[in-house]
Amino acid sequence: MTAARLLTLLSLLQTPREWPGSELAERMGVSPRTVRRDVERLRDLGYPVEATMGPAGGYRLVAGTAMPPLLVDDEEAVAIAVALSTAAAHPVGGMAEASLRALTKLEQVLPSRLRHRVGALNAATVALLDEAGPSIDPDDLTTVAVAAASHRRLRFAYRSREDRARENRAREDPDADADADRLVEPYRLVAAGRRWYLVAYDLGREDWRIFRMDRVRRPRPTGVPNTPRRPPEEDAAAYVTRKLHSVVPTYRALVTLHLPADDAPASRLGAVEPVDARTCRLRTHADTLDWLALRLAMLGCEFTVHEPPELIEYLRSLGARVLRATGDPAT
Repeated sequence: MTAARLLTLLSLLQTPREWPGSELAERMGVSPRTVRRDVERLRDLGYPVEATMGPAGGYRLVAGTAMPPLLVDDEEAVAIAVALSTAAAHPVGGMAEASLRALTKLEQVLPSRLRHRVGALNAATVALLDEAGPSIDPDDLTTVAVAAASHRRLRFAYRSREDRARENRAREDPDADADADRLVEPYRLVAAGRRWYLVAYDLGREDWRIFRMDRVRRPRPTGVPNTPRRPPEEDAAAYVTRKLHSVVPTYRALVTLHLPADDAPASRLGAVEPVDARTCRLRTHADTLDWLALRLAMLGCEFTVHEPPELIEYLRSLGARVLRATGDPAT
């Protein structure tokens, strides 16, 4: 079968070496002419197969300008899935959404035997968590992402701020449900700093809602398809940012960092502009003063806060508390 033969040829070419045409033909049990024809088919599919002439020449797979389909074995597929799960649950700056998209695609094609192995490895693995942000179950993220990609309704339990009173009642009445059940049409997942958010149409409230994924419990696909609705905004990330800023106080900070602009991690913090060869100006924001203070303290350089005044006062109070903890007699 041509497809099976192409996969065999691709598997051999992915080994980092040059393969003489005669050796490929012998390995595959075909003629050199068939090898040449199959190489052309791989090139048509987007695989950059390079050929060199001469006694020491042959075929090899090189880096191209586009990403062709990859052929991986069972062990490699499991390793990739576990790595993507970790990256999605504890996002690295700029990689969270890409990790989840890749994990969603892989999850949809994994055989059940490999899916079971991935689940077992994730269950048995404990990561050192970033205490600044909540932990998200990668399986929940994948379930929601698949439902959004396939336009299918989703049901889950959700604990919002308004549900805290219900939670208190549940302690008194074991039969009370502390989590509100939601039936939604998921649209997009958005990674925003330390948290994941789901933008979805809430069928019970007949309106668009934003759900924090660390408050979502037991997401369950219903299997019921839905016709995609017109989203509240085309840019889901901008929509989440605008809505969050309307309900959560945002502290905008202007800080001088005593290090060159090229050494400042702008992608993680905010906008950086040089002041001179040794200092730069940082503009950043966060929804809490403690998170702003932590981000600045973890830079490992001297800095001067110009605004807001609340952050300056918070740092003074925090600094005094830290000095007292050391037993410094000056405090």
